[in-house]
Amino acid sequence: MEWADDQSRVAERHGLVESRMRWKSHVRFGGRAGETDRWRQRHGAPVRSHAGNRCLDKVRRRVQQEMLGHRGRKDDPLYRIRKLLLVGFERLEEQPHERMLLGLRFGDPEDEVLGAWLAKESVREVYLAENPKEAATLLDKAIAGCATDTVEEIRSLGRTLAAWRAEILAYHETGASNGPTEGLNLLVKKVKRCGHGFANFDNYRLRVLLHAGGVTWPSRPKAPRVRERSPHSDA
Repeated sequence: MEWADDQSRVAERHGLVESRMRWKSHVRFGGRAGETDRWRQRHGAPVRSHAGNRCLDKVRRRVQQEMLGHRGRKDDPLYRIRKLLLVGFERLEEQPHERMLLGLRFGDPEDEVLGAWLAKESVREVYLAENPKEAATLLDKAIAGCATDTVEEIRSLGRTLAAWRAEILAYHETGASNGPTEGLNLLVKKVKRCGHGFANFDNYRLRVLLHAGGVTWPSRPKAPRVRERSPHSDA
């Protein structure tokens, strides 16, 4: 009887994931599930939804701690699929997909991590929308779904999305992104870390400009003069 219950739970999970896949395919292409090649052609770079990923990680860590009483270890079901959970669904091949479902079966008895994964995918859908109207519809659906969930981390994600709704939709209006700014900020911090701090701001600024390629020399510096022969020695 217990084995039958497990099988029905796995079948239900498969149904949730497959229905999600069919819904995404219908929204994206108006076609059948599995048309991932067309998606890859239109969206070459992966869309990163940090808010959804953070929510998913929080739920996974909490469930892990509640079930096993310790942080993730290499043989724990949820810890083994932590990276697969963050991969976009359409990028998962058949074998990793089965691994993810197996890890959820043994490590997520209350389907809390599965709910966080679905919420994360809903956030990704917003950024994959082709026009502001479609993005607004998907975002409102994501906010409503998160608000009715029983998991606190997912409800918190819904409140975050609602608070930043205008800013999220502005991406589809302008196409602007703070990615270049964040990249330069990361580069500046890396230079400071490698130098173990700088007491002189001018030296710090010059080092950042050198590392970022922001210095253009008026003329190429001359190479240092090298002796053609060794100095004479009476020894």
